[in-house]
Order: sequence, then structure tokens, then C-alpha cells
Amino acid sequence: MKITTQLQGSIIGITIIAVSGLVGTFSTSTDSDAKIVNQSGIVRGASQKLIKEEMAGQTDDQLINKLDKTIDALINGDKELGLPPAKNSDFLTKMQEVRTKWLNLKSSITKLRQDPTYADEIFNESQEFFTIANDAVFAAEAMYNSKVKKIKLFELLLFTTEIVILIAILFIGRRISFLLKFSANNIASSSTQIASTVEQQERTVNEQASSVSQTTTTMDELGSSSRQSAEQAESSANGARQALNLAEQGTQVVQQTMTGMNLLQDKVNAIAQQIISLSEQTGQIGGISELVAELANQTNMLALNAAVEAAHAGEQGQGFSVVAAEIRKLAERSKTSAERIKGLVNQIQTEINRTVMVTDEGTKTVNQGLQLAQGTASTFAGVADAVNNVFLNSQQISLSAKQQAVAIQQMLSAMKEIDLGAKETASGISQVRISTRQLTEVAQQLKELV
Repeated sequence: MKITTQLQGSIIGITIIAVSGLVGTFSTSTDSDAKIVNQSGIVRGASQKLIKEEMAGQTDDQLINKLDKTIDALINGDKELGLPPAKNSDFLTKMQEVRTKWLNLKSSITKLRQDPTYADEIFNESQEFFTIANDAVFAAEAMYNSKVKKIKLFELLLFTTEIVILIAILFIGRRISFLLKFSANNIASSSTQIASTVEQQERTVNEQASSVSQTTTTMDELGSSSRQSAEQAESSANGARQALNLAEQGTQVVQQTMTGMNLLQDKVNAIAQQIISLSEQTGQIGGISELVAELANQTNMLALNAAVEAAHAGEQGQGFSVVAAEIRKLAERSKTSAERIKGLVNQIQTEINRTVMVTDEGTKTVNQGLQLAQGTASTFAGVADAVNNVFLNSQQISLSAKQQAVAIQQMLSAMKEIDLGAKETASGISQVRISTRQLTEVAQQLKELV
């Protein structure tokens, strides 16, 4: 069967169903109105029956309860009785008057049961109630007749609408048939082009997936190398830290050496001062020994003169001659001792001069050592600064290497996700290719149906 024929049949069927639903809705509404008319008539008739029974002395509370329920249902609605709430203003006004008169009538019935002479008054009230109830019945019938007229008018309009819809369906069906044929041809052509494009994209995506997989492997190797670089940088930082500690220790040792050299310089200077003082004292001893030698010479001369005088004196001068001889011996011995002292002083002076020279050389050596120690201290300080810079640079390199390793790991994760996405895209494109083939087949079937 052609699709246009199916479409026309479907639209006609839907129209009939919609019309049937509307007719059913109006039928339900008229059924409710018919029940309202019926129940209004029941209120009117049952009230007259109740008055007759009460005037005859027969009580019927069950009928009173039924009238209460029915009047309330006609105003407020009741599912059990199938009555909707009153919406028509005229009918609602009449029913509210009925309820007011009914309440008065029930009060009169109570009085009648207590005083039978109240029969005339209750009869008059029942006639008034009957009149109001009759007006309510007329209002319900008028509401019902109005809806019946509306339904007839609606059926006429609906029939006219159906004719217009059928004519429109015939026109639209032909238009749809043309558009479907045109669309089917376009779909078939487009699906063929899409299939070709999808196959090319599938090949491209597969190549991209392969490239991404290789890139992921390379990134993994780069991440491993980066981690090794970070470990090596950390090891270099540790070595630089040890070298820095050694440089600081060397600086401390040089400082201690400089302190010792300064002390040694002070001691050498003190020794030099003592040697100079000793040289001066030795010079004084030499002067004294020369004075002693001179005194010995003079004493010797005096002893010689005394011996000569003693010889001239003869025997009286022999004793003096002996004393003079002894004095001359002492003078000789004193001279010899003075000469020996002079010789020793000269030797001491020579040794002192040598010591002064050695002390000067020692002072120079100490000064040179102190300068070398200061230079070494400066060198150690420079080494310490350089090693500290190396340590800081190593730490920075280690930190950078770690950050690079983290970044590469993140890139690796992203590349793996891209790899997964590329594979999923390839799979999706494969599904699209299959769907495109199915679309081509459907387009061909659509061309056959139109």
C-alpha cells in the first residue's frame, strides 16, 4: 500500500476518533444534565409524597434524609449519584431557594409532629416549596435543552470540518507524495556521499588512533626518562649538599689555621723582641768583659810596677813582691777570663744574629702562610658560594624535573584518554557507516513506497 494512502486513512481514522471522543464527551455531559433534571423532579415529587404522609400521621425520616442528600448533591455535586456541582447560575439560584424552603419545610414538619393542628400551615408551605422545586426543574430542563442545541450545532460544524479536512488531506497527500519522492531521492544521494565521506573519515581516524598510540608510547618513555632525570638531579643535589658541607668544614679549618698563624706570628714577633733584648744584654756583657780585660791589663801593669818597686826595695819589698806576683797572676787570669767571655759573647752575638735572621725568615714565612691561609679562606668561600649555587641549581633542576615528570604524566593520561576517544570515534564512525548503508536502503524502500 502506498504511504500516501496509509496517511489518508490514518488521518481519517484519527478524525473519526476525535469526533467520537467529542461526541462522547458531550453525551456524558448531556447524561449528567439528564440526571440533574431527573433528580430535580424526584425532589419535587418526593416532597409532595412526604407532606401527604406527614399529614396522614406517617413519619418517614429516611425520605427526609434522601431529600437532604439529593438537594445538597444538586448544588455541590455527588459522585455516587453521578451529579456534578451546579455551574449554571439560574439553576444554582433556584436550587439555593429550594434548599432554603426545604429547611423551613423540615422545621414545619417537626412542628406538625408535635401539633397536628399545624396541618394547614404546612400545606401552604408545601405548595410554595412545590412551586420553587418546579421552577428548579424547569431551569434544569432549560439547561439540558440548551446543551442539546449546542450539540446539534457542534455536529453540524463538525461535519463541515470533516469535509474540509478530507479535501485538505487529498491536497496535502499529493503534496506530501511529491515531497517524499524528492526527499527520498535527496536522501539516497546524500547517504551515498555520506557513506563515502564516512569511509574516508574512518581511515583517517584509524590513522590518527595509530599516531596517538605511538605518541602515547613516546610520552611514556619520556615520562620514564624525566623520572630518571629527576632522580639524578636529586642525587646531584645530595652530592652538592655534601660538597657544601665539606667546603664549609674546609672554611672552618682555614679559619682555625689563620687563627693559629696569627698566634704563631705573635709568638715569633715576641721571640724576635726577646732576641733583640738578649742581643742588647749580650752587648752589655761584651762591654763589661772589655772593661774587665782593660782592668786586668791595668792591674797587671800595676803589679808589674809593684814588682819593680819591690825589687828596688830589697828585702823589705819581698813580701810586697809576692803580693804583686799574685796580683799579676789574678790579673792574667782575669784577662784570660775576659777574653774567653769576649769570645763567648762574640759567638752568642753571631748566633743571635743568625737567630734574628731565622726569626725574620720565620716572620716572613708566617706572613706568607697567613696570606696563603687568607687566600685559601677566600678560595673556600668562593668554592662554598659556587657549591651553594650548584646545590640551589640542583634543587631547582630536581624540582623542575619533578614538575616536568608530573606534567608528562598528566599529558600521558590525556593522551591515553585521547587514544581511547580516537578508538571510540573510530568505532562510532564504523557504526555511522553501517547506519548510512541502512539509510540508503530505507531511502530506496521509501522511493518504492511513494
